[in-house]
Formats: sequence, C-alpha cells, structure tokens
Amino acid sequence: MDKIVIHGGKRLRGTVRISGSKNAALPILIASLLTDDECVVDNVPDLADIDTTIGFISYIGKNVSRRGKKVVIQRNGKLKSSAPYELVRKMRASVLVMGALLARLGHVKVSLPGGCAIGARPIDIHLDGFKKLGSDIILQGGYAEVNTKELRGANIRLRFPSVGATENLLLASVLAKGKTVIENAAREPEISDLASVLVKMGADIRGGGTKTLTIHGVSRLRGFRHSVIPDRIEAATYLVAGAITKGDVCLTDVNPGHIKTIIEKLSRAGLRIKSGEDFVRATWVKNLKPVNIKTGIYPGFPTDVQAQWMALMALVKGGSKIEETVFENRFMHVSELQRLGANIRIEGNKVRIKGVGGLSGAPLMVSDLRAGAALVLAGLVAKGKTEILRVYHLDRGYEHLEKKLKKLGADITRLHC
Repeated sequence: MDKIVIHGGKRLRGTVRISGSKNAALPILIASLLTDDECVVDNVPDLADIDTTIGFISYIGKNVSRRGKKVVIQRNGKLKSSAPYELVRKMRASVLVMGALLARLGHVKVSLPGGCAIGARPIDIHLDGFKKLGSDIILQGGYAEVNTKELRGANIRLRFPSVGATENLLLASVLAKGKTVIENAAREPEISDLASVLVKMGADIRGGGTKTLTIHGVSRLRGFRHSVIPDRIEAATYLVAGAITKGDVCLTDVNPGHIKTIIEKLSRAGLRIKSGEDFVRATWVKNLKPVNIKTGIYPGFPTDVQAQWMALMALVKGGSKIEETVFENRFMHVSELQRLGANIRIEGNKVRIKGVGGLSGAPLMVSDLRAGAALVLAGLVAKGKTEILRVYHLDRGYEHLEKKLKKLGADITRLHC
C-alpha cells in the first residue's frame, strides 16, 4: 500500500484548480441507466470511487469510455437487474442504482451496504420511499429485492433529509406514472446538479435546491451532455490548508456560493477572504481566533469538513468546540491528531479543543476519507516528518492531492510500499 510522507513547516502559496464534484458525478453517471441514448459527462474527477462507478455501470450493461475528464456512456445490450455484494461493498453510493433500475426494469436486487467507519448508514429511508411509489420489498440474505408492476406517483415525506434517499427517489420517480412530491428533501448542490441532468433528459422536476421536489413522471428519457459542478468539499479542504499553514491560496473553477458557510467561519476566525464568480482567495494576515462549529444538513456546516476544521482549531490559541450531529462515530481522527500533540477531548458527540503552539510529526493511520484529509493538513504544519498510511481512503475523494499540495509549496511525497 502507498503512504504519504510530509515534512511540515511550509506555507502554502499559489493557485489550485478545484476538481469536479465526486458526490455529484456518481449519481449523474448512474442516471445514464435511465436511457438507451448516449450520455456525455464532463469535468469528471480522476478518483477511485469514479472508477468503481464506471465499472459498476459497465457491469449493469453500459459501454463506458473515458478520455481525460470526459466520460461517454452508450447502450451495450440488456441491463442487468442485480448488484452483487462484490460491487456494492466497494462504494456505498452503489445503492443509487436501485432507483434507476427499478424505474427501467421494474425489478432490482442489490446487496445491502451495511455500515462504515464513521457509523451506520441504513437505507430504510430509500426503501420506505420505494414502497410509497408502489413497490414490494423483500430483505433476505443480505440483499434488498424490490419489485413493482408499475411505479405510481406518491407524496413522500422523508423523516430525515437524506442525500442518498433523495437521489434514489428522484431517479425512480422521473419515470413513475403521475405526480410525486418529495418533502423534507436534501438541498445539497449535488441534488440540484442531478435534477438539472434529469431535466436535460426530459424529466419534469420542480423545486430543485428546495425542501420540496415535485416530479411529474414521463414515459421516456433521452441522452444528455453535462459538466459536473465543482467539488465543494475539496474546495473547503484547500481553504483550510491555506489557513493552517498561514499561507495564501487561490482556488479557481469553484462556486463560492456552495461553500458560503465555510467562508463565513474562516472569515470569523480571521482569515482574509476574497471571492468572485468562480474563484476564492484565502490569505492569512494575523493569528486566527477559535471558532465553534456544529455540523448540520446543507446549508449548515458540512460534516465532511468537520475533521479538517478540527485540525485547524488544534493550532489556534484558546478553546473551541465541535458538535457532530450527522454521524455517530466521526471522531476517529481524534486519537491520530493527539499523536501529533493536539489537545482534544471527546465528550459524547462533542469535542473540546485547546489550541497548542505546535505539532510534532509522527506515523499516522487513516480511518476514512475526511479523517485522512485532516491528518494531511496537520502534517503540513507538524514539525519534522509525518508518515500517513492507508492513503487509499484519500484516493476515493481527492484528485491528485499530493500533486496539488506540492504545487502550492508543500513538502509532500507519495511512496509506493
């Protein structure tokens, strides 16, 4: 397995281009299952999860080719209606094929994804929605089998604004008969991007980006061409990287509106932020102040930036608090940050941080994608050498992370073990 070696102490300076959003690209690629026409997706990031998804939809029955950032998807025979454990276990987002295949074939059998390192993430909200659309569900042997004679529009109120459930029900309802209303829907930009693609395909969707989605089913969808939105979590991570290293970092090809909450928190901490239509520049001008955060659903502070924020606050003089309200086990990076010398204490779903004067390099182990990003950020400022193992987690969500950081001036190297 590869590892990343960092010699800390370099201030990051320069410009970095933000890649296409992984969390937007995945459901958009899966949306191609709704049509036999050619689909072209541009600005697709080079990530392990994208490779897994391309392999997945190829298995289902598509001919997929990729050149650079562009992915072209075409018909390749009859679609399969099953997704075995060997595929689903690699990436939880694979369950999104349920909605698309149910709409196309009326039958789908998918391995249940189970939990993950940051906590259990069941799909019962997805299944409850499918039931309301007129499906029968059998749970047996670690699989969910969903069948319908005809998907019919329904009023569906999600008990929690789950991103995955909102996407899955969108994918199913666009071909359902009649009107579907999804209340308490997720409002993330990735949902809006998927809705834009479905509209390009001929779907009738109202309310994208709001809590209430109204879908009038159509009988057929066509192909599409679409460029994926920028990755807001990657953007936030590089802004924090500039802050933690007392640097001056400019992001390009970014949507500042998608990271408004992050920008506000960094500004409150004392970072100087300038932004335009498609850029954000973060400049360290003075010692930062501690700022508390509480994670929440969009447009609240994203849980996917909680770990990175913790690494930053660990070096800010004074006390701060982080409250995690989305996942029950998302503090696995705390023990690794403590190995570097951070003063952090866990209290249930909260952590209390007392900023220290500096960190010291140490061997570290990545537990999940965003925890890994936090360890890299801490390593950028830790005195001496930091070695980070299990970096395959990072490859799932950050395109060429070490190359981009090196371009900004970091002393960072990937070694093949």
